[in-house]
Amino acid sequence: VIVLSMQTCVERWVCENIIKLLREENTVPFMVRYRKELINHMDADAVRDVQMNYESLCSLSKKTQSIIQTLNKDGVLSNELEWDLRSCRSADELDHVYSPYKKGSKLTKARRAKALGLEEAASALMDSPHTLDLSTWIKPGTEGLSTVEEVATGVENILADMIAKDPETLTYVKTLCERSSITIQSSVSKTALKEKEQEKQNKSKDFDKFHLYFDFTCNVQRIQPHQTLAINRGESLKILSVKVNVPDRVKTDFTTWCINNRWRPKTFARGELIALIRNAVEDSFKRLILPFLTRSYRTKLTCAAEKESIAMFARNLRTILLVGPVRGCVIMGVDPGFRHGCKIAILSQTSQIQHTDVLYLHNSGFATRQKEAEKLRYLLLKHSCTKVVIGNGTACRETESFFSDLIARRFFHPLDVSYCITNEAGASIYSVSPEAVKEMPELDPNLRSAVSIGRRVQDPLAELVKIDPKHLGIGTYQHDVSSGALKASLDGVVQECVSFVGVDINICSEMLMRHVAGLSAGRARSIAEWREQKGPFINREQLKLVKGVGPKSYQQCAGFIRLNPQTLHSMKASCDQPAAPEEKPVAKKGKGKSTANVPPSFNPLDQTCIHPESYHVAQKFLALVGGSVDQIGSAGLRGCVESKVRASSVEDLASTLQTTPETLKLVIDGLTQPPGFDIRQNFGQADFKRGIVSMNDLRVGTVLTGRVDNTTLFGAFVDIGVGRSGLIHKSKITMDKLPVSQRRRSLALGPGERVEVRVLDVDTERGRISLDLIRVLQ
Repeated sequence: VIVLSMQTCVERWVCENIIKLLREENTVPFMVRYRKELINHMDADAVRDVQMNYESLCSLSKKTQSIIQTLNKDGVLSNELEWDLRSCRSADELDHVYSPYKKGSKLTKARRAKALGLEEAASALMDSPHTLDLSTWIKPGTEGLSTVEEVATGVENILADMIAKDPETLTYVKTLCERSSITIQSSVSKTALKEKEQEKQNKSKDFDKFHLYFDFTCNVQRIQPHQTLAINRGESLKILSVKVNVPDRVKTDFTTWCINNRWRPKTFARGELIALIRNAVEDSFKRLILPFLTRSYRTKLTCAAEKESIAMFARNLRTILLVGPVRGCVIMGVDPGFRHGCKIAILSQTSQIQHTDVLYLHNSGFATRQKEAEKLRYLLLKHSCTKVVIGNGTACRETESFFSDLIARRFFHPLDVSYCITNEAGASIYSVSPEAVKEMPELDPNLRSAVSIGRRVQDPLAELVKIDPKHLGIGTYQHDVSSGALKASLDGVVQECVSFVGVDINICSEMLMRHVAGLSAGRARSIAEWREQKGPFINREQLKLVKGVGPKSYQQCAGFIRLNPQTLHSMKASCDQPAAPEEKPVAKKGKGKSTANVPPSFNPLDQTCIHPESYHVAQKFLALVGGSVDQIGSAGLRGCVESKVRASSVEDLASTLQTTPETLKLVIDGLTQPPGFDIRQNFGQADFKRGIVSMNDLRVGTVLTGRVDNTTLFGAFVDIGVGRSGLIHKSKITMDKLPVSQRRRSLALGPGERVEVRVLDVDTERGRISLDLIRVLQ
């Protein structure tokens, strides 16, 4: 707990609570919403950071224990070695101590010397050098012991190994490094130069990408995460050679300290023995400690860069998942294309497929294009569709121009048609996935892409959870970071977003349901099957009747599942038989789940974010303010609650109700939020427009508004409506330009945010636009 607290900078009592909650199999969304007081109101990112560090420490502890058992079995474990292993605070340190004892590795110089029995001589050199006579260890004819020089070399090797493994020595050398200017240097490798000379085409493209790092030097304290990942990639492609430079002063100071302090003999030593110790110290530094320091710095820089890259990816994912849905209108999704035409899909207000088609808007004669335009108008008028969503892939710009021209000519009159461009990343991969085949079995994969493009504007969360986050085209260097850590973080963000938005259990897809905290793919399937066989759920309690949903699963998911009374009413009306089958009050015998304690009626609290464990608090609070559950979300109840809170503080009311202020605040939110409340309504929606601007129209100094497309480690790409995103370099994203609520690192600029920018530079040849951030539009 102490180490975890130091690593994460989180109070010790909070770390203890998080560990306890994790051991009890609580999910992060559940902790963040329903256990706020135990985790000191931390956000999901911070809790996940503690979780990842805790899992890393557990993994290190298991590895250490496994190594100790292995070494004990091999008969090489000593008390000193065990202490050294248990003192390790990172996997890197553990490998450094363990590597000489690994099976299959070459016998180190020190172990060869120990095998000759020279360990006793090395101990005598430090403890009682006045008694040590190296000549007495000579054994003529024995390799390594035949001369005084060989004996001295063996003793040096043992001492060098002892110095390199000593925790106090390693701590001191790290302290020296912290006070010095350690740099990382990259240069073009000899292999890459040779291949470039031979003009290997497949390498030349990659070769040019790394020109910034052909002669690059930077202090390890100041190097940026994206630079670290770029250098690592260049090295793995054998284009770059990388080394860590430790100043000579570190070696000098280290040698002096070792000889005069830590590795100073306990009694008087002759000159030749002092020289032997000095040689051992210098050899230890050059041969063992320097490589260890290099590995440590590279590992530390890589871990920090990966962590930042994953955090950036997670922030971007959260932002695009929480983009506000465009509800209440018919939408046409368009997957643009040249030769194979533009695939279109018209979707109803509830995302049902009304019509699919392929229109050939490009690479055809005027008459054909006119005919296709007439067909387009007929479809839009027939379905009263005024919103068009165009994917940003091939032929996007030409398709946008086609629609813009028709809109300018009032071709769709009397309809007021507008369009938006959306990121289609992952739509093609999803269109051939088993989920898409199951959902749209009759449709051609290309038409499924058009459906996906339209739906990701109608309800971004419900559609994007069907696609692996790695395919959404957000973040940077995703292939250079730990795939396991990236997947865990992104899965956590998806679960958090789905849970906090909430799902209507009677209409949500099985795919969406499996991302709710506490539910898995198997449990989601069981819930969907139960729903198909027995009709809609009447209340949250019925979830307990579903196979696989035990007390723990129910506790974790219940607060994130909603029962919308309108949905329930319409589903009941469309069914010939009652929605819920008659439940016998007697519990089933045998394995089946008991239905005795499950009420068959609708509970209005089930449509709120209030957890069933707090229903008694909600009922007591309603009695206190003179309201009832039938008034949930009404202006009357809201007025009663506000006047009661004004008259008496939340803390005093919580004390009266024998609950925590955090729980009471959640109860108040649940009772006062309007029916169907969606947290995404506070976030921006897709921008619909009627005309286009080209890159040639841009001028330096022009002020524009745009929407952030993607955030990387070096800046943010902004769609300003000219067919190519402009870059705001991170040096231009300063704290004073961000709203106060976004000045924390975890809430920095993310995809979907509207910004006001100024054009700094336009490079039409390279297709690059440089922007300056003026402000974030609220």
